[in-house]
Amino acid sequence: MNAEIRLPSDRPLPTSTELREGAESICARLRRASFVAYLAGGCVRDRLLGVEPKDYDIATDARPEQVKKIFPKAKGVGAHFGVMLVRAGRHGTAYEIATFREDGEYSDGRRPDDVSFSTPERDAQRRDFTINGLFEDCSSGEIIDFVGGQEDLRAGVLRCIGDAEGRFGEDRLRLVRAVRFAARLGFKIDPATWLAMVSLAPTLAEVSAERIREEFARILAHPSRLIGFDLLVESGLMRQIVPEVYDLVGCEQPPQFHPEGDVFVHTRMLIEQLHPNAELTLVLGALLHDIGKPATYSYDEEAGRIRFNGHAEVGARMTQEILGRLKFPNDTVSRVHSLVAQHMDFMNVQQMRRAKLRRFIGQEHFDELLELHRVDCLSSNGCLENHQFVLATLEELSNEPPVPPRLITGHDLMERGFAAGRTLGVVLSAVQDEQLEGRIEDREAALAWVDQQYPDQIIP
Repeated sequence: MNAEIRLPSDRPLPTSTELREGAESICARLRRASFVAYLAGGCVRDRLLGVEPKDYDIATDARPEQVKKIFPKAKGVGAHFGVMLVRAGRHGTAYEIATFREDGEYSDGRRPDDVSFSTPERDAQRRDFTINGLFEDCSSGEIIDFVGGQEDLRAGVLRCIGDAEGRFGEDRLRLVRAVRFAARLGFKIDPATWLAMVSLAPTLAEVSAERIREEFARILAHPSRLIGFDLLVESGLMRQIVPEVYDLVGCEQPPQFHPEGDVFVHTRMLIEQLHPNAELTLVLGALLHDIGKPATYSYDEEAGRIRFNGHAEVGARMTQEILGRLKFPNDTVSRVHSLVAQHMDFMNVQQMRRAKLRRFIGQEHFDELLELHRVDCLSSNGCLENHQFVLATLEELSNEPPVPPRLITGHDLMERGFAAGRTLGVVLSAVQDEQLEGRIEDREAALAWVDQQYPDQIIP
């Protein structure tokens, strides 16, 4: 795993060719010092799949102290595990150089208690999946495969190296990584690997929320998110991530509005409808928009229909709890909470006063809320009337901001005798309402309206 390097914004990022050249130059220097040096893991896998690697890792028989002699500026980022960080190329890109090793026991279910430096073959055997256990001799292009990774790549199979339960037992996060790799690559999961995933799914609870969140977010942010979602649900891993998802299964909806089926089917359809490159916040909003429905389910005998009164508000509170539990950043939690809380507001857009409508469509990240509404409609009764109304309003206001700058300030009001405090905000909002309704258009008209509406505040 390469450490993240933040380059100055005015410098271009290295091209894929430059990235490889940097890795090859490191390998060449190691070979000149009489050491073995291979490209390792994901970069080899990606090249064989015809995908440009985003980073390169290097494996060698040189010990950390020997790497330090060859590259005096190298830094230990995991010296205990034989990992050194070396910069190369004109961009100063960071590359991890790891000494071939075999791992001891994993008592914490995350890292080995100890390691011993070893051979390429032993090093390959300690890795997670066969497709990640490949090496490449970049001087000749030869692929060194001790684990059958090339065959699994050709067959499109994700398989643990050796005993699947043992591999997952070493690091429980590999359970979710298996889902991510299978989804991204479109690979089938080997039956023995799948059985181990299902069996060990409850042990994911032993992994920190932060590590789970990172893998979960990467699954949802990728265009293959629906496959990943299905695998998480079917394996039982979702019970350790967002267990509330299972409550959506069998939660029936009124067929006149939701002919597609229960809330789970509806939610899954939303995820499927999203643009491949949808923002993570929008994907989370789609996943959680109806999470409050099971808790608010009721049957109206008089009307003869199912209701979910207040499900948006309940769902917003649940969303805050779920994303907080997974340690998502506060800004992400806030944006998704807003999506869930407001996703039902579109039903009233055609009845909104002009000022309220303009504030609604003028809020930050409204594009995400509008897209959530669109896929919500397409995943239910298909009625896009309110969506089209909002689009028409946006087109009408295309030459001006939906919520333009205020015409007057709190200072203007205090000059007219208003005391500092909440009253200023109330009056300024009232003035802005008149502005948004189109009844006042400039500063002079705004001040005149204030003088007329609040004559007792004017200083004699």
